[in-house]
Amino acid sequence: MKLILFDIDGTLVDSQNCIVEAQRRAFAALSLPAPLTREKALSVVGLSLVEAFDALTEGRGPSKELAEAYKNAWAQLRGELRIEDRCPVYPGVQQFLRDLSRREDCLLGVATGKSRAGVERLFDAYGWRDFFATVQTADDAPSKPAPDMFHRALAETGVTARDACMVGDTVFDMRMAHYAGGYAIGVGWGYHAHDKLKKAGAAVVAEDLNALRLHLDEFMQCVTI
Repeated sequence: MKLILFDIDGTLVDSQNCIVEAQRRAFAALSLPAPLTREKALSVVGLSLVEAFDALTEGRGPSKELAEAYKNAWAQLRGELRIEDRCPVYPGVQQFLRDLSRREDCLLGVATGKSRAGVERLFDAYGWRDFFATVQTADDAPSKPAPDMFHRALAETGVTARDACMVGDTVFDMRMAHYAGGYAIGVGWGYHAHDKLKKAGAAVVAEDLNALRLHLDEFMQCVTI
């Protein structure tokens, strides 16, 4: 049995506009200049909030306060926008997950920097609850790229690291899989550049869902001893 773990933001859903806006509001709430280009803002996607703001302020900002302000900003956006507008599913992902979940040779899981509550809202909105055998969030373990979420997913499913694969769009996803002894596949439609994904440990980078399907087929056909 194989385990396929998915990141969420930038991999399954395109939440970049709300992420950038929530960061902007967080800095504004504390009367701080936002040191953000869109590229810089998205460079920290995948980290848990405090670690993300540590990176954005280069360790000089009030990261815990910014993280709380970000949560408040996201709650504001939740009241202003439908979830389909805040976190739209990438085209084809819904059917892709449905097809994978029906396979008998693999289990699916999530490893994300999102909060447990945020993941629950997505699952309810898109009907994903039955797709995933294990769900690891920023509330459950240290931030990526620490391997803890990967290890917890292995423990919950009984799958070994060499039979587990991480699918994600950031270097943090790739490094987490590498540190845990697993396989890593990058996706080319997310927030980090292809070359950075490869340098961080991606075995391959899928340009689209068809390519990802082929790469996953190859991974699931690999025999481990």
